[in-house]
Amino acid sequence: MAGDLPEHYFRIRDNGAAVFRLDPGTRQRRLEMEQIATVNIRNGEIKPQGDRALTPEDLASIRGWIAERSALLARRELDEIRRVVEQLNLAAQWAQTKAEPAQLEEVTDRLLLAMHDLRSVLVRKAAERLGPDGG
Repeated sequence: MAGDLPEHYFRIRDNGAAVFRLDPGTRQRRLEMEQIATVNIRNGEIKPQGDRALTPEDLASIRGWIAERSALLARRELDEIRRVVEQLNLAAQWAQTKAEPAQLEEVTDRLLLAMHDLRSVLVRKAAERLGPDGG
């Protein structure tokens, strides 16, 4: 198993990760994990843990992880939006065919406000993409 392990382990947390250097070669054959840094994915900040100095290999590994993680989060975000489109379609079908009047009363205002807000943002962004001359 020791040959299969990466040099670094990234414990995911909000907005980044704690970075550990793995040492599989202890005398008791236990895997040692030493935290060497924290990473903020939003701003790309890499903070060494304590007074540790990160090696060029550490930094390359961390930067590679940041790039992979950012790409994964971007894909997930787009997937979430695609699911929202499906949920809106299912909500319309539910409202038309299954919803009881009390259920509609409970959710109608919140849905209409959210959809109005979304429509406003989408229309503004579409206009921005068209440019200042409208086309």
